[in-house]
Amino acid sequence: MGLLSLAIWTPIAFGALLLPLGRESQVQAVRWLALVGAVISFLVTLPLYSGFQLGTASMQFVERTPWIDAFNIFYHLGVDGISFWFVPLTAFITVIVVLASWESITERVNQYMGAFLILSGLMIGVFAALDGMLFYVFFEATLIPMYLIIGIWGGPRKIYAAFKFFLYTLLGSLLTLIALIYLYHQSGGSFDIATWHKLPLSAHAQTLLFFAFFAAFAVKVPMWPVHTWLPDVHVEAPTGGSAVLAAIMLKLGAYGFLRFSLPIAPDASREWAWLMIALSLLAVLYVGLVAMVQKDMKKLVAYSSVAHMGFVTLGFFVFNDLGVSGGLVQMISHGFVSGAMFLSIGVLYDRMHSREIADYGGVVNTMPKFAAFALLFTMANSGLPGTAGFVGEWMVILAAVKSNFWVGMGAATALIWGAAYSLWMFKRVYLGPVANDHVKELKDIGSREFFIMALLAVAVLYMGLYPRPFTDVMDASVAELLKHVALSKLN
Repeated sequence: MGLLSLAIWTPIAFGALLLPLGRESQVQAVRWLALVGAVISFLVTLPLYSGFQLGTASMQFVERTPWIDAFNIFYHLGVDGISFWFVPLTAFITVIVVLASWESITERVNQYMGAFLILSGLMIGVFAALDGMLFYVFFEATLIPMYLIIGIWGGPRKIYAAFKFFLYTLLGSLLTLIALIYLYHQSGGSFDIATWHKLPLSAHAQTLLFFAFFAAFAVKVPMWPVHTWLPDVHVEAPTGGSAVLAAIMLKLGAYGFLRFSLPIAPDASREWAWLMIALSLLAVLYVGLVAMVQKDMKKLVAYSSVAHMGFVTLGFFVFNDLGVSGGLVQMISHGFVSGAMFLSIGVLYDRMHSREIADYGGVVNTMPKFAAFALLFTMANSGLPGTAGFVGEWMVILAAVKSNFWVGMGAATALIWGAAYSLWMFKRVYLGPVANDHVKELKDIGSREFFIMALLAVAVLYMGLYPRPFTDVMDASVAELLKHVALSKLN
């Protein structure tokens, strides 16, 4: 079995192993088995980095086995510089989520941990799939465990949120399925994504395909105006669900634009770039203002996710190396920062069972160690230089200015909004005198929570201070993608 198959099926196997272990007496064993499974699944991804060849845009660690012969569908896996980092990132966030849910989840622990491990494997499958139908199966399959995580362990309106999540994302994906079937026929009966990249499609066909892909991927990012499902889902989802949703699942949509929309419909991508840029700027500016007036911490961070992901799509559609690389770096950094923000809110919620900003105040007085971590993550969310949150946004702003000064100006303005809503929330929750008796009784984080926060803090600072290992992996694949898009224009 190849490394990518191990990365996909190891967490799925451990997840399946947990499902029958539902007795009360087995809860502690389930937690440890889930942690062992998550750690092994992460360790399996590390040889991918040591074996990854820089300077080539070719797919690496390729596996290809016939799957459904009648339709020429293959179990075809591989990663390049565009998809590589999302494999270890997914496995890393899963370890964090298992640790973070150690005490907060007390009902159906085996199913909860099992769902996250299975979800981890399926999401890695999306990033590694090189067959269109295999990609679609993994892409849709990720909905099932997340739907259950929200619907079973969520808040008071969990059923509403789970249905909204499922319907929004499923309806968008159905148009993509039609696009995949069309490409299958146009390519003479092949689901190979690399073959689709070379198809000579008419301008009309490219436009239809572009909007078919847009329907699925824009909802998943999510872009304005199809972002309305995200705040509801984040508010109702358990802390682990919010962390994985923000850190990884939103990236599936942005990744789809790079793997499908730009290379398969390059002319349509350029023709409709103005629309993508406009929607990205709206997400960055308008949704940033919406975040500022939120009273619920989770809702505020959910809207900030929409704004930060706006930088990703903006970077992709200015069509230069810096923009696409910046968008990818922003996807990875947002994985660390947004995951950390949601887990920080979870730490407070576990103690006070409230996400309302007004219920807090002066937390730094009773939880100084935790407040120090929260300050770092808030600064990263604001885009402070030296943190992961700065690198991708700065690259995208530079790329946008290079393309059009006013677009870059609009994107840069968003950094002010980001600082405003993030720091204002921090001020009201953490600073000042102790607001009430509930805050007065708060206990600071223990060793398990400190370890989780420290891991995320190291990731946020390392990427902020030394992003080169991340960008070196991407460079060749990004250059090849943009070359492909430019050659299509010449033809």
